[in-house]
Amino acid sequence: MTEKDLEEQIDVDDSQDVEEVKKEDVESESEEEMNEKENEEDALEGVDIKAEEGETKETKKSFFGKAKKEKKDKKDIEIEELTDKYKRTMAEFDNFRKRTEKEKAQMYEIGAKEVIEKILPVIDNFERGLLSLNEEEKKNPFADGMDKIYKQLTKTLEDMGVKPIEAVGKEFNPDFHNAVMRGEDEELGENIISEEFQKGYLYHDTVVRHSMVKVVNC
Repeated sequence: MTEKDLEEQIDVDDSQDVEEVKKEDVESESEEEMNEKENEEDALEGVDIKAEEGETKETKKSFFGKAKKEKKDKKDIEIEELTDKYKRTMAEFDNFRKRTEKEKAQMYEIGAKEVIEKILPVIDNFERGLLSLNEEEKKNPFADGMDKIYKQLTKTLEDMGVKPIEAVGKEFNPDFHNAVMRGEDEELGENIISEEFQKGYLYHDTVVRHSMVKVVNC
């Protein structure tokens, strides 16, 4: 082999060695790229998993929070319904109490009026008997005793709220007076009561008995 052939052979070997080194470098770079890609994919998968776990936690939190809120709202509604029912019951009870008191007062007034109506004829008889006495008879102890009983009876009725209706000299009022006779009198004005035949009475401003009167100039 000549010196020239030897040099050519050395160049070929060197070229092969360079190519093998380049090939090894390329393969090494490929392996590194693949490892980097795998690491990136693993990292992305980890991120996705964490994101999914976060979303799941948020979803669960949102779900339980919503359920808790709905439960609280339902409880508030029940409280409002019970409160409204309580207020209605108290209002009905208060109305019942007022109505009962009013009915009791009316019943008492009706009962009292019935008793007064039965006593009034007794008062009338006392007045007629006392009016029939002359001055000498009035000095009699028996007549004096009757007068005292009459005054005691009228005082008791007055304390109960019973009082006579004013009539003679007053203008006729159909709410208090019952005209049983009419006449003329120049000394009196129009529609004036000149005589009273039976005394009328009020019980707490309510007419128990109308006055029986004579009205003139009407």
